[in-house]
Amino acid sequence: MAENWVRICAESDLEENWGEVALVDGYQYAIYKTKHGIFAGDHLDPHSQALVLARGIVGEKNGNPTITSPLYKEVYDLTTGECVSDPSYSIKVYPVEVRDGDVYLKTA
Repeated sequence: MAENWVRICAESDLEENWGEVALVDGYQYAIYKTKHGIFAGDHLDPHSQALVLARGIVGEKNGNPTITSPLYKEVYDLTTGECVSDPSYSIKVYPVEVRDGDVYLKTA
């Protein structure tokens, strides 16, 4: 499948330290605006298999932005997708760009 840049929303639609869900071609992505920038990752929690990560707690660990699952509390680094609290889990993260005030997500 070819990689595509998809417009998700206006940057002003995102609230800092909060997650939103973007549905693109039937797949749910979690989009987060943090003090470090805007990040995207899987909305699916790999531990519970529930679509909940956008409702997690946005935070920071070792200077990197993180999301904490609202169910089992695993903490994921939003720059790498690695689970910093349990290395047996990870999420996929996706490139995001802001162009002329709009947020674009690179899908695969």
